Amino acid sequence: MGRTVSVVLVTWNDAPFLRRCLKGIEQQTHEDIEFIHVDNASDDDSAAIVRAQFPAGRQILNEENRGFAGAVNQAIHLSRGELILLCNPDAYLERDYIARILEAFDAAGDEFGMATGKLFRARGYEIEPTELIDSKGIRMTRSGRHFDIGQGLPDSAPARGLKPLRTAIEVFGVSGAAAVYRRSFIDAVSIDGEFFDEDFFTYREDADVAWRGRLFGWRGMVVPDAIAYHVRKVTPKGRRSLSAAVNMHSVKNRFLLRLKNEGLYLALRNAIFEIPRDIVTIAAVLTIERTSLPALKWLLGNWRRVLQKRRLISDRALAEWFR
Repeated sequence: MGRTVSVVLVTWNDAPFLRRCLKGIEQQTHEDIEFIHVDNASDDDSAAIVRAQFPAGRQILNEENRGFAGAVNQAIHLSRGELILLCNPDAYLERDYIARILEAFDAAGDEFGMATGKLFRARGYEIEPTELIDSKGIRMTRSGRHFDIGQGLPDSAPARGLKPLRTAIEVFGVSGAAAVYRRSFIDAVSIDGEFFDEDFFTYREDADVAWRGRLFGWRGMVVPDAIAYHVRKVTPKGRRSLSAAVNMHSVKNRFLLRLKNEGLYLALRNAIFEIPRDIVTIAAVLTIERTSLPALKWLLGNWRRVLQKRRLISDRALAEWFR
């Protein structure tokens, strides 16, 4: 097709997954690929493994962990592709993944700025496929939560949050595990030079950019014929096994997501669902998960600055997506 796609890989101690992940990128049928790797101060051989596999690619070696959001922004600033593909190190792309998404973008129209394929759940360092869905895009709920559509269910199971198109299915947003974004979308929704808001650091930054894109009039889609596999390590059910830092960012970001994007109309419409859950979350942090107290402190100290990022755009048209 003659269009450059910038493939961005961010690593942080992900060496065991990389052999399989890099093979998926290397085998893509779309040939015009620019590969950019950002390593967030890994203690393992992640950087060396990637360099050996893609010696001609761009590589950024951070001296400290800048988070997924910051690392992606670094790569985007260096990239030259018309489209940007984010590939998690624990994801494997089928060989026509990029080609099929490009075809879907061409068919869908310029207002579609974000896309993903159908992601199946995988397991182990070899990213071994299962028959269960990991993500068919992101859906929103009236409680302010967002979920990966179909997650943990067979592909044949009914799923909410999908609207059929000609060659794809419209969704509210896309998971960052194997997301493809138009350059025009990135340029339009970036704020102060940041595509992913670096306040999120990690987790929920993909939902934030999807919501922001929707506020700006952009649309998202899942392309069922583009297949990838993803080992999901962060799930609500596995919260107790996650690090204190990940859980802290999760708490912070659930409030940050709404503080940045939810306008008055949705806040009033969804209050009866959001407020009870907020009370439960705050109570749990104060009593059970006290390691997440820094999240509440951060929100109290930064809420004015966060609100400055909020553009004055009505969110009434988005109400149908919050179910």
